[in-house]
Amino acid sequence: MNARQSLTKTRQFRNLLLSEQLEFICEAHNGLSAKIVEEAGFPGIWASGLSISAQFGVRDNNEASWTQVLEDLEFMSDATKIPILLDGDTGYGNFNNMQRLIRKLEQRNIAAVCIEDKLFPKTNSFLKGDAQPMADMHEFCGKIKAGKDAQTDPDFCVIARVEAFICGWGLTEALRRAEAYHQAGADGILIHSALSVPDEILAFKREWGNRCPVVIVPTKYYSTPTDVFRQHGFSMVIWANHMLRAAVSVMQKTARALKQSENLLSIEDKVAPVSEIFRLQNAAELLEAEERYLPRGAEGTSAVVLAASRGEELGGLTEEQPKTMVKIQGTPILSHIVDAYNAVGMKDILVVRGYKKEAVNLPNLTYVDNADYSQTGELASLFLALQSRKGLFQPTIISYGDVLFNKYIPQALCQEPDDCVIFVDSNWGDQTSYARLGGFVECTIPNSRKAFNAKVYLKQLGNQVPTDAIHGVWMGFLKLSSSAACDINNLLVQMLADPQNRKAGIPQLLQELLRRGYPIRVLYTVGHWLDINSLDDVVQAGNF
Repeated sequence: MNARQSLTKTRQFRNLLLSEQLEFICEAHNGLSAKIVEEAGFPGIWASGLSISAQFGVRDNNEASWTQVLEDLEFMSDATKIPILLDGDTGYGNFNNMQRLIRKLEQRNIAAVCIEDKLFPKTNSFLKGDAQPMADMHEFCGKIKAGKDAQTDPDFCVIARVEAFICGWGLTEALRRAEAYHQAGADGILIHSALSVPDEILAFKREWGNRCPVVIVPTKYYSTPTDVFRQHGFSMVIWANHMLRAAVSVMQKTARALKQSENLLSIEDKVAPVSEIFRLQNAAELLEAEERYLPRGAEGTSAVVLAASRGEELGGLTEEQPKTMVKIQGTPILSHIVDAYNAVGMKDILVVRGYKKEAVNLPNLTYVDNADYSQTGELASLFLALQSRKGLFQPTIISYGDVLFNKYIPQALCQEPDDCVIFVDSNWGDQTSYARLGGFVECTIPNSRKAFNAKVYLKQLGNQVPTDAIHGVWMGFLKLSSSAACDINNLLVQMLADPQNRKAGIPQLLQELLRRGYPIRVLYTVGHWLDINSLDDVVQAGNF
């Protein structure tokens, strides 16, 4: 931020208005164009009534309500650090409306407003301007006084726009009105002309002198050298509608090219890249803020689904396909699992196949085949999965191909920073079927209010945990950090070297980690999952 921008926006604008040199501000009509004007180096912005109404697709006749203009201004103000002068038409009503407008502009950090001495609803000055009636001078002076009385920031500026030349009243009326508005408290006078030469505004400035700053809008007399304005001592020049007009021209050309060519090659190298839009939107700031404020998400985490076994307990349902492909409501179990992972942003999903592997053929998955599935267990399948990463380990969630779960399960696992995390269902009851997972657990703290804000860790796991020590059942989920995945890969090399572990499952891995003092974080839940281990479970899964 430069020294100028360290000031309030109102002070910045007042300094521009009172500057000893000619200052320039440029039109903008929304947050993006305001940002572009600022980046171009302009010290201020003209919030053009014509441009704002045009970008809404309506006429410059107060067809856009003042609250709609105010909402647009808020985006412009938030997007920039330089002051904004609003083209406030006639003040959107009488003195009372003017006072409310000033209060609302100050709330949105708008630096100044320009109001014109015509009747509400206004008509653009370049549409039959000489036929437009002017406001009563005394009523307009009252509006200026009301606006100045309403402001709380002493630097907020009210610019009075004199339309006498536009409406055909001539120099004398322009001077009479400008003096009245100046005496009423206007901080500056905007003198407007529809001529293609600057004769009227130069004549006005010669008579006016330096009583107060004079602002001009050379839209019609655009060929006048800028030094002419400097030599006559004008305070500020407004480039009033050229951002919008330039955008319209390019959009029309682009639309015609697209319609004619029916492909993007005709225009892609002529338009700004999407990355430039992201830059103007300050997308980088949002990404940085997400890192600071959002919980850790599932993006960047992979999943390993162990689905090599047949599932003989389902009888005829698994004669021609493994259990993971048994359909629940017309969709394979594996598809439900994949959908739950996808729902939290996890796309990198590796499935370990074995029995009837050709039947496991869902798209967008990575497959590793355990050819010895009938002679090996889960550890062998997991080792094959980790080995397929070729040493490039990443955070990974390991789960089974026959366990359905709510998406909140992987989401919660990913948000925990611990290296090794499992989920435990504390509502285990007397369901001895959970023994199939080898999963009765004792933890450092049972699931209770005390455990809500505490870190809970696994103490023991297996079917030998005494009933009075059971705090729940392991649900078949294991999350590993990148470093933990590397550690587990090395540990599996050692464990699988022992023939006794050839058919070992994940519970044996967890027990070995406990034996070696490796901390295993526990997350508690009640329900939100279903282990499909019987025909009754298949039926129940339809309502999961």
